[in-house]
Amino acid sequence: MALAFIGDGVYEIKVREKIILSANMPADKLHRLTIKRVCAEYQAQAVHKWLENDLLDEQETDIFKRGRNAKGVAAPKHSTISQYRAATGLECLFGFLYLTGRDDRIDELFSCAWEIGGDELEL
Repeated sequence: MALAFIGDGVYEIKVREKIILSANMPADKLHRLTIKRVCAEYQAQAVHKWLENDLLDEQETDIFKRGRNAKGVAAPKHSTISQYRAATGLECLFGFLYLTGRDDRIDELFSCAWEIGGDELEL
């Protein structure tokens, strides 16, 4: 869960960076766009895309699964336990990649995740 703790921050800063560099808009709009991309539902969709397209190597898949299957994970009201566990796995993977200095790989996986939402920078 320590990997998920750091990975959550890494993923969110990537989202915020992408949004702020893409458009100049009021802070409330920046916040709404960020929330759409950092929620468990969206992160779960990203993971499913990675798995469907075999984008993760064996080590990355193992890290993701260990995070997904961690004990003590309780989903918030707005997502299912399956979505929340997948999001936790994503965050663990981002935490692992960050701590091992694999910023290029973070960028690759993040780019793939970003594409799921299309171009919704115009709320």
